Amino acid sequence: MQAQFAFFVSIAFSFSAWGFVTARYIWPRLRLLQRSEALRPLLILHSFRFIGLAFLIPGVVSPDLPSAFAHSAAYGDIVAATLALLSLVLLPRVMGVVIAWIFNCWGTGDLLNAFYQANNAGLVAGQLGATYFIPTLVVPLLLITHGLAFRILLPLPRTVDQGESVSGCARSA
Repeated sequence: MQAQFAFFVSIAFSFSAWGFVTARYIWPRLRLLQRSEALRPLLILHSFRFIGLAFLIPGVVSPDLPSAFAHSAAYGDIVAATLALLSLVLLPRVMGVVIAWIFNCWGTGDLLNAFYQANNAGLVAGQLGATYFIPTLVVPLLLITHGLAFRILLPLPRTVDQGESVSGCARSA
């Protein structure tokens, strides 16, 4: 039980640390950019989700790792990475934004499903083997950046400063 507690504490600390980094360093810069330019670094980050395929590699994970979790997480991640790359190629065109929406919905659902599958299968932290760092370090960052992507994709007014809109055009008085 102590290992499971350490696992969950690691995830909680990761959310806190990435939340701080995001609030202090990432969002202040992204909010100043045009939508497609603000999405690019997030999509590039998510293009590395192929790393989830490690859940399928014997010796990297325990042979006892529940296959329902491993397959769902691995294949869900590779789809998310593919959608992120496709959106990157198509930005700033409208189709790139459409694919970014699909990617963001899929990617968020995939990560939430992985938590559900892990809990449902009774996953024990030690079964993750070398992939332990994925849910404890990477997943919190991915979920936070999905939140940022939704914020960027939603048509909410994002101002750069008092006299200028995101598009760089001066506001009319």
